[in-house]
Amino acid sequence: MEKLVKVEARNGFKLYVEFDDGSRGEVDISRRLFGPMLEPLNDPDFFARVTLDAFGAPCWPNGADWAPDALYLAVNPDG
Repeated sequence: MEKLVKVEARNGFKLYVEFDDGSRGEVDISRRLFGPMLEPLNDPDFFARVTLDAFGAPCWPNGADWAPDALYLAVNPDG
């Protein structure tokens, strides 16, 4: 799996991602922000606090994170 090297919060609860193979794009995660860990991300200011953790996964201060492989597949639907 390619390594996620950049993540940036965008309007509308989208993540802009870049991978080390040059793949990049926006992924809309707005419909998946439910449940105890992800509901706080519905606050645009909190959502904007996304960073990359030591394993290269997007994460937020409350411990929520997102699987880089799912983001990779979203910007590379053909694999």
